[in-house]
Amino acid sequence: MSEETPPGDGGLGPVGAAMGEFVALAASGGFSVNEHGGQALLKAIREMLAWIDSERYHFEHLLQRPMLGGSTNAEVLKPFMQAVAGDEAGFITQVLKLEESLLAAEQAILLAMASYQESDEKAADRLGER
Repeated sequence: MSEETPPGDGGLGPVGAAMGEFVALAASGGFSVNEHGGQALLKAIREMLAWIDSERYHFEHLLQRPMLGGSTNAEVLKPFMQAVAGDEAGFITQVLKLEESLLAAEQAILLAMASYQESDEKAADRLGER
């Protein structure tokens, strides 16, 4: 475990841990989001998820051993390029972790929107009783 990876984050790193807290906060009613704001956030999240999904084919190419020739430099770079793309801290690994975080954020926003709606309805009911 490194200093950048807090314990109990499920291997998702600081962003994943923060997203877990975000979801828990939304589930407990710790914050709410109105329909307009929630839809704007959901649109951004869903566009990013769509981009990740559309790029999966290209991710597979990045994981393949690059065809750089047989020079000494090329032979040194080939495994390095694969590692940069796909090792634990690699680009693809991090993008897939981002995808998990975005899915969690989407759920949190939906919960926060429901919380806002419930609070709004309760406030309206209270106003109607007076």
